[in-house]
Amino acid sequence: MFVHESARVDPTAEIGDGTQVWINVQIRELVRIGRQCIISKDVYIDHGVVIGDLVKIQNSVSVYNGVTIEDEVFVGPNVAFTNDYYPRAQNPDWQVSPTLVRRGASLGANSTIVCGHTVGEYAMVGAGSVVVRDVDPYALVVGNPARVVGRVCRCGQRADNGVCGACGFILP
Repeated sequence: MFVHESARVDPTAEIGDGTQVWINVQIRELVRIGRQCIISKDVYIDHGVVIGDLVKIQNSVSVYNGVTIEDEVFVGPNVAFTNDYYPRAQNPDWQVSPTLVRRGASLGANSTIVCGHTVGEYAMVGAGSVVVRDVDPYALVVGNPARVVGRVCRCGQRADNGVCGACGFILP
């Protein structure tokens, strides 16, 4: 494990072997980060967040309480997660709305993942998209609101007919 000297990691956080935590990262209490992850510059990880193995989180991402990121997920720069459907500065009844990003999914730069939704296995969210509903496994979604425009393989290539032309994988 490598933690840059400018990073702030709460002593209760668990960070797996081989994970790299870079410049100006803040990792709060009770966070669990798996092995071989890359947590890039200026990332904030809120208390209680769970991140799997082999995850790459690019610059300037805030991962808020209630977000779970499974193994092998790519989170592009400036991705925005939310955790409150009805945000107010003062709300004594506030509750976290959980978000789940499933194994192998990719979230493009500047996309927004509105809380309470699941991004399915190996799905791809296009840059700048706004996810306001669940995303099916292997779906390619783009736009605001994000809409399905195709399917993608585990390798990331389009596979609209259900078979990847690049690697031959047959999508479920």
